Amino acid sequence: MTAPAVIELEGIEKHYSFGRSRVDALRGVDLRIGAGEWVAVMGPSGAGKTTLLEILGCLSRPSAGRYRLRGRAVDALDGDALARVRGAEIGFVFQSFNLLPRLSAADNVALPLVYARRPRAERARRAREALARVGLATRADHRPAELSGGERQRVAIARALVNQPSLLLADEPTGNLDSATSDEILGLLRGLHAEGNAVVLVTHDPAIGERAPRLVTIRDGRIESDRAGREA
Repeated sequence: MTAPAVIELEGIEKHYSFGRSRVDALRGVDLRIGAGEWVAVMGPSGAGKTTLLEILGCLSRPSAGRYRLRGRAVDALDGDALARVRGAEIGFVFQSFNLLPRLSAADNVALPLVYARRPRAERARRAREALARVGLATRADHRPAELSGGERQRVAIARALVNQPSLLLADEPTGNLDSATSDEILGLLRGLHAEGNAVVLVTHDPAIGERAPRLVTIRDGRIESDRAGREA
């Protein structure tokens, strides 16, 4: 039986205008991702990976086409509605961690709950639960400067998970890490996927992309291939 769709893209286009010039970043992208899938998105620089991720993450609206997230049409929502969808449905993990240096790990993880106006006691509890989930229960009170690169990325993953999103988007999450730490972070993401989280990982590294059960390659704004990874 086919898994229920978390993501459904139909004919997605994205255009940018620069004076009299127009750049077609995405050109008729169709993509379906089921609940609990692990999908890697690969492609050369300028292929449209970042634009696709921004649309999937409701950070940008498509110029044309339809986007349904867990059955809800989100392509035409206004900015406030998109922000609410992001907070409730999507967790982001970035290459640069994006942690606030003056806050502890727990306080960094709790930030999405602050924006969601959850009570202080609930924020503290859920932040520490998320840190425990990524193996950092004993590092909750440390600031980012006191953590290794791998630990900082674990904090970022815990922050992405704290709102229990239906979709986890990871943009080059191992780009700033050495190979051993990269393997550690990929193993963590695989574990989260095994728990039922849908994961979309953008990477330029074929060795990482091939480790996903499903590999989507994008080139010149179009999906060039959609196949099983070598380690599926």
